[in-house]
Amino acid sequence: MFKKILIANRGEIALRVQRACRELGIATVAVHSTADTDAMHVRLADESVCIGPPPGRDSYLKMPAVLSAALITGADAIHPGYGFLSENADFAEMVEAHNITFIGPSAAHIRMMGDKITAKTTMLKLGVPLVPGSDGELETLEEARAVAEKIKYPVLIKAAAGGGGRGMKVARNAGELEAAFREARAEAGAAFGNNAVYMEKYLDRPRHIELQILADSHGGVVHFGERDCSLQRRHQKLLEEAGSPAITAAQRDALGETVTKALKEIGYRNAGTLEFLYQDEQFSFIEMNTRLQVEHPVSEMISGMDLVHEQIRIAAGEPLGYTQDDIHLSGHAIECRITAEDPETFAPSPGLVETYHPPGGLGVRVDSALYAGYRVPPHYDSLVAKLITYGKTRDEAIARMRRALREFVISGIKTTIPLHERILENPEFRAGDYTIHWLEKFVALGG
Repeated sequence: MFKKILIANRGEIALRVQRACRELGIATVAVHSTADTDAMHVRLADESVCIGPPPGRDSYLKMPAVLSAALITGADAIHPGYGFLSENADFAEMVEAHNITFIGPSAAHIRMMGDKITAKTTMLKLGVPLVPGSDGELETLEEARAVAEKIKYPVLIKAAAGGGGRGMKVARNAGELEAAFREARAEAGAAFGNNAVYMEKYLDRPRHIELQILADSHGGVVHFGERDCSLQRRHQKLLEEAGSPAITAAQRDALGETVTKALKEIGYRNAGTLEFLYQDEQFSFIEMNTRLQVEHPVSEMISGMDLVHEQIRIAAGEPLGYTQDDIHLSGHAIECRITAEDPETFAPSPGLVETYHPPGGLGVRVDSALYAGYRVPPHYDSLVAKLITYGKTRDEAIARMRRALREFVISGIKTTIPLHERILENPEFRAGDYTIHWLEKFVALGG
């Protein structure tokens, strides 16, 4: 087992990894920008190293600075969390080249799944179902027109190296295709330094379903059920639940068997999440995230498994020590992402946290690095807390979430707590009757 782990991240996920390390008896090193000197993950780490000024590109994304911090503190492993360098294959290779363990998949698998075209081609060969679309990159408008005519409009042009909705454009008819194609390529090039795009059939009422997996280096692969992440605004998730109110146990088992078989065949290692669109009782693979997800707590709540503990054990070379038959999913869990944003306009709201009082009680979990007197910086993602509730049933989990949201006090900055309260009151959400387009309409209508 490792003696010291450097956590190459900040905020609640850095604190989450710290807690797992502490329970395993592993010392931790926090890295931070000058804006995060007073951050909770810095305060609670065994050691800390300042790696640069506030902009992420000059600190948390600066690979030599992060690696140097690991070397000077004698860390024998690096946990990347999510975001920043977590899916950077070059960083994973650099870490391993310096005899430090990267707590995640191999650089080869990060690279394979980081390119959406390669990921889809790989999964198709392994028997994982896909959304109808192009066989690979679309290099010309003429190629795009030919594929669109074949799969029928509406279609979606997507960046091969993309994520978060960037480099993604819808063409509802032939007249919109040229603009969508050119805009997607330009946006992809500006955002990712790679203007390659591909095409998928645009589904008008899908749900976003993802499957959490773990794989060791001894051939063991298991899944922890599905998460429904359909409540999204501008392709950013706001609320997730496990399991999905739209999926049956038989569907979960069939999808899990297909996915675990595919990942075993390619020799995948560590944590990962495969994302699907689900419509008309059909699953279609869209991408794989080769890291821990923001919403991993809901999977932990229904499985009783600490996924960060498992990531660390797997990276240390230990076998899973259990099979799919040993994993028993029970109850229901919901996560609300609380962000420092105006709940009406979604304008960022950084600033001084004057009061912080998290909710508690049976079945309530809060993952946050906030505290009274902390100043939320304007330089990073606006996520400031994750509120998770668990119940024996979905109705019980919803009731606890409604109660917990009313108890949650954060003053001095605006947050999206009021938006979540409105969502939880909505009859359609309570009935589980929503798709990935539902939240945009909900917000547009004043929610």
